[in-house]
Amino acid sequence: MTERLRSGFTTGSCAAAAAKAATVGSLTGQIPSSVEIRLPKGQLVTFDVEVDEAGRAVVIKDAGDDPDCTDGAHITASVRLIDGDEVLIQGGPGVGIVTKDGLGLPVGGPAINPVPRRMITEAVRSVTEHGIEVIISVPGGQEMALATTNDRLGILGGISILGTTGIVKPFSTAAYRASIVQQIDVATANGQSHIVLVTGSRTESAAGRIFPQLDPVAIVEVGDYTGVAVKRAASHHPERITWVGMAGKVAKLAQGLLMTHFHRANVDTKLLEAVARDAGASEALITAATATATARHFYECCQREGDLRPLMALTELAAATCFEAAGGRIPIEVLMVDFDSLEVVAAHRLAP
Repeated sequence: MTERLRSGFTTGSCAAAAAKAATVGSLTGQIPSSVEIRLPKGQLVTFDVEVDEAGRAVVIKDAGDDPDCTDGAHITASVRLIDGDEVLIQGGPGVGIVTKDGLGLPVGGPAINPVPRRMITEAVRSVTEHGIEVIISVPGGQEMALATTNDRLGILGGISILGTTGIVKPFSTAAYRASIVQQIDVATANGQSHIVLVTGSRTESAAGRIFPQLDPVAIVEVGDYTGVAVKRAASHHPERITWVGMAGKVAKLAQGLLMTHFHRANVDTKLLEAVARDAGASEALITAATATATARHFYECCQREGDLRPLMALTELAAATCFEAAGGRIPIEVLMVDFDSLEVVAAHRLAP
């Protein structure tokens, strides 16, 4: 039997717990060894608390079995009493600074998202009604941020304090989907009228070569979530959407699949055979279409035969899938690039 994967807690939950512990410490003179906070959906959770050399409250993030670059991060809080009754939340070292619009956060302020802000405020308010300034820091956060998309989003100098439920679910696709949406929102909020969707790091490199004049914020890695990305991009009504991928994912899109992960569906070799036959390809190439379960093999056979017509046909079908997903309102082009050279080998564009 497969062992159930263990959930963890977001940086937002850890920040709220650290803030509560620091507030208790400021009022009693001693930071408690544990605190209980309420998560957004009402669950009460207890967090262990440590004290660093500077006397600040520290909660060590446990991401569970999620492969999270912030797992083990020391989410740190210090507080001071201020006049009035406001809970003023600031970012310290290791917490990124927002430099672009589109994140729903003030430019120039710390990258502490709205739900974590509410959690921090409620955690402090459970201790005191007095005005409190909370400073959230993450030692090593600048290095952790290198493994995120923060720089592309315009979040500089550290990680974001995130979370909508307070809980990290292992290998959560929801988090990845949310990051795609966020990147697209930032791109459009910063005036990008041409959104380029890429499937991974190599196609990202290809896109950078194909569109050297484009601001990198407009190039969004979407992995297998083409449908999510195309629909979100279209909702902002850009002048143009470009999708860049390799033969395997182009073939999935050509089948009408907007989720292109290999676990979801196999490449339809009958479709490969049909496009080869309709394109007037040789019998050898038609036979090759069903001789393997991979689109890459078919692609390589087309290259060897010097016949790119079947690849052009696949790209045309893939563009139709994307165009329909965008509601037929936005010009969309699909570019198929070579596995090795990353040069464009087939392309098709559709417009309203």
